[in-house]
Amino acid sequence: MSQTDYYEILGVSKTATKPELKKAFKRAAMKYHPDRNTAADAQEKFKEVNRAYDTCLLYTSDAA
Repeated sequence: MSQTDYYEILGVSKTATKPELKKAFKRAAMKYHPDRNTAADAQEKFKEVNRAYDTCLLYTSDAA
């Protein structure tokens, strides 16, 4: 079973701050939102971006 690198999905480093994560999430969410992207796998990628953002936020300890 392979591990998913959520930071890679968002395109940020593992030391990213909450504001950096938020900015990366918004960019990726707009790119893969099913209403904006008609690709067949857009909805699944959108869900993956949401999962990555939620998970990364849990492990980010800086104040924001």
